Amino acid sequence: MRRKELSFSNKSRFPFKAAWGIVRQLIFLAAVIGFIWFAGSEVWEYLKVRDNFPKGTEIGSIEVGNLGLDPAQRKVEEAYAKPIIIRHENQAVEVLPADAGFTLFIEPMMEAANQQLHDTPHWKRFLHNFSNKYLPDNFQPDLGQINIPLQAQVDPAMLDTVMTFLSNLIDRPATAPVLQTESGGTVEEGSPGFQIDIETSKPKISAVLLQPTDRTVALDILTQEAPKLNLAYLETVLKQQLEVFDGIGSIYILDLQTGEELRINSDDALSGLSVVKIAIMLETLRAVDGPLGLETVKLLEETAINSGNYSANLLLDIVAGENNAYLGVDVLTASMQNLGLKNTFIVTPYEEPPRAAKPTLITEANSNPTIDFDPDPAMQTTASEMGRLLGMIYDCSRGGGTLIAVYAGKVTPEECKYLIELMAQNDEGNLIRFGVPENVTVAHKHGWANNTHGDAGLVLSPGGDYVIATYLHQDSEWLPANISFPILRELSRTVFNFFNAENPYADHKRAQKAAGIFAARLAKEAAEQRYRTGGE
Repeated sequence: MRRKELSFSNKSRFPFKAAWGIVRQLIFLAAVIGFIWFAGSEVWEYLKVRDNFPKGTEIGSIEVGNLGLDPAQRKVEEAYAKPIIIRHENQAVEVLPADAGFTLFIEPMMEAANQQLHDTPHWKRFLHNFSNKYLPDNFQPDLGQINIPLQAQVDPAMLDTVMTFLSNLIDRPATAPVLQTESGGTVEEGSPGFQIDIETSKPKISAVLLQPTDRTVALDILTQEAPKLNLAYLETVLKQQLEVFDGIGSIYILDLQTGEELRINSDDALSGLSVVKIAIMLETLRAVDGPLGLETVKLLEETAINSGNYSANLLLDIVAGENNAYLGVDVLTASMQNLGLKNTFIVTPYEEPPRAAKPTLITEANSNPTIDFDPDPAMQTTASEMGRLLGMIYDCSRGGGTLIAVYAGKVTPEECKYLIELMAQNDEGNLIRFGVPENVTVAHKHGWANNTHGDAGLVLSPGGDYVIATYLHQDSEWLPANISFPILRELSRTVFNFFNAENPYADHKRAQKAAGIFAARLAKEAAEQRYRTGGE
């Protein structure tokens, strides 16, 4: 009874066992088929993209993963063809890379990338593609990346052209103050400016052209302070003023603060005129030991204030140490040579007969002149030397300089101060004096001949002390004062305003009034002369 039951039980389980085996076989078969299908589909997918660059590929720093050769090339070209943006403050300028001389060598980069791609075995490329699809980035195997460096260049010449364009567009150069000689002598203030620092900006622009992102660059800027008025600019203005004169001019300016000089035809020989009486008065002070006598003081005042020729000759007697003005001019000339003023001489006293044996002296200035000022053979100088002599007197009054060094004990600071005060009493205002405000000290000596007019002096101005020596010469028998004097006054005013730019002198009334008085005096003298000679 039990055996039958057991036999029945084994037979009843068999169909389930067999069925399970079949199921397992079917599952395995399905798995195999699924794997084959999956593998096949992955292979098929790989075959479709096998010529694409793997993820992470960079060409010229541009990520081109999963792109084929042509799309990758377009992406690289488009990235480097985008304009760069050059900024300065709120200005932004777009510049095309090609205009700045940028050249991208795309073909060799693409060839190198394609070569690396096809040098990689298919299994590695397949595995790389598979891992990119199904594995997180941190679990992906390192199967080697394709990374092609940028190949490009920037043409320096074309970049220079861009820099020139940018400079013209952006630069705001500082402007210098301007002497407005045609509008009352005022000074137009200068302004600060800026300009591109080309030397440091060029490398920055070149670097931006070579990077695919962040293609914006800020220019380096150099700031400029407003330029100061300088003697070179003053020279230009004075030359422009001389253009209105039908003749030639000689100008010397000495900045007594800095020692800078301005020279316009200032080393050519000029007639000494009464201007060389400065040297006569200085030599008188050198010749006299101890206090000046009353008679000497009167002679100095007559010479300095009234430009007396007779008094000047009597001073030459004092210079000579005897009643011999001809010896006095020889002593004076030797002294000027000793001071380095080798073109300044007198061979004949004022209004005296010329010396037959020595009518003139040959100097560097008169032996080979660049401009012929028709100098008087008997007495000559240059604008530079009269100006330098005034500078020596100024330095001497302050206890130093050439006069003190050369004539120690013979010329004192007190004597130089006295000479300056004496020349400041010269009230002839139609030359230097009326080119400056009335309260400004001008220690000067004027002089004129038929066709040459001049003035040389020290101007002690609020903006700085300076020497000015100006001469005008015309190739004619007579230079009218109504032509020369206004020009000499305006030259003086221009120089004063240069040194006093913050408080320029713009008052014409005083000069105009004096010019009218002077013209009336000349007319009266001319009428009296005609009356005395019986002329009309």
